[in-house]
Amino acid sequence: MDLQKLFFDMQQEMIAKINVNKNHKNPGAKGTSFESTWIKWFRKYLPDRYSIDSAFIIDHMGNTSQQMDIVIYDTWYTPFIFKQNKVRYIPAEGVYAVFEVKPDIKGNVGNKSYIAYAGEKIESVRVLKRGAASYINSGKKQEPRPLTKIIGGILCNSNGFSHKNNASIISNLKKLDNFKSIDLGCIADYGSFYIDYYPKEEITEAGVEPYYKFYRNRELLSIHFSKPDHSLVTFFIQLTRYLQQAIGTIPAINLNNYLAAIGEKLDDQL
Repeated sequence: MDLQKLFFDMQQEMIAKINVNKNHKNPGAKGTSFESTWIKWFRKYLPDRYSIDSAFIIDHMGNTSQQMDIVIYDTWYTPFIFKQNKVRYIPAEGVYAVFEVKPDIKGNVGNKSYIAYAGEKIESVRVLKRGAASYINSGKKQEPRPLTKIIGGILCNSNGFSHKNNASIISNLKKLDNFKSIDLGCIADYGSFYIDYYPKEEITEAGVEPYYKFYRNRELLSIHFSKPDHSLVTFFIQLTRYLQQAIGTIPAINLNNYLAAIGEKLDDQL
């Protein structure tokens, strides 16, 4: 089996679907169509353990994120996903990654660049209050695990900036810090990119404060771009590596935190 051809065909299929969306004259319909195309693509290629939707993210204190174009989240260990009037509300503990979708990497929402706008939406998810609970492993009680990172990215069809170099994209990415920092992105007809940050080590202490400290101390080290012909292939593999190796499985959710909102409590004896 020619693996290169399989990946090439996958990329061409995705680009063809995105190009069809250029025919939409209504900006709102066009944006929704782009989101739908990416969601279908993620559902086709990511393992079944990951669910993908547009959604709001909530925490046990009632805080809500901005609406996220794409959320990759857990349904195996997340016992409830709220849905009202076809809008999903996902507990922050169940989220692996969030993405903003735009037709082009160059553009503005008001006076904010698309990249800055994506960073603000990612921040609205990362600052939510998450909790973890103890759990059973091999018959033994384990203390709550450290909180995992939440991957943040941007997905586009094209690059309206200069193709001579990546200076404009890099300049915009460097303006994002702390909770707004973007981990990776894909520009379908131009290339994918990922960003190396300091500190590189994972979050090793349980609790929300070590998690917040991790992002507050984040410093951008370098940005790596793929070749245009490998944009979707490299993006997909990089995202898969983050999901499998940098995150793995989400920590057990502290369900009592959520029931406290309605004045109830679970038997937490293990």
